[in-house]
Amino acid sequence: MKVGFAITSSFCTLKEVLVHIATLKSIGYDIYPIVSENIVKYDTRFGSADEFIEKVENICGHKVSSNIVEAEKFGPTNPMDVMVVMPATGDFLGKMANGITDNPVNLAVKATMRNRKPVVIAISTNDGLGLSGENIMKLYNNKNIYFVPFGQDNYKDKPNSLIAHYDLLLPTIEEALNNNQIQPVLKEYKKDFKKK
Repeated sequence: MKVGFAITSSFCTLKEVLVHIATLKSIGYDIYPIVSENIVKYDTRFGSADEFIEKVENICGHKVSSNIVEAEKFGPTNPMDVMVVMPATGDFLGKMANGITDNPVNLAVKATMRNRKPVVIAISTNDGLGLSGENIMKLYNNKNIYFVPFGQDNYKDKPNSLIAHYDLLLPTIEEALNNNQIQPVLKEYKKDFKKK
């Protein structure tokens, strides 16, 4: 099973994303990483860009695709069985909902949709109940797009923030491959994400 794994710049979640990439790899998925240009460009308080890219490539066994030329191959020449976007930021959601594919992640998703294969979205956005809400709903109503269940991760300090239950990535992929949206999509967090 070939899995495209697209990573956008919700930097605070990247450490956990690595765990889930490693889990998918350990059960036999062949993972092709795609990253937004910001992932390659910026060192943050969560780590350096070069270290993160090296970790991703070591886990996946494939070079990271980090520009639109490299991402285009996920259409005709190297199609995926499923494309995962984790974390999916508000920027990604807004562009995808409006058909804008000017970066590697969005282009890889568009290529997968063109091939009529499932796209699994694990959101991580501070404005999911604000500006990004409309975009989430637009995408939710599209064929071949499936959401990892999500909820408010810190409703006291960030009342508009939504994040996917990353631990439900694998069952979401399995359901998406059978053309089903895992339910329930809205799922309460028992603890704030930051305390996990």
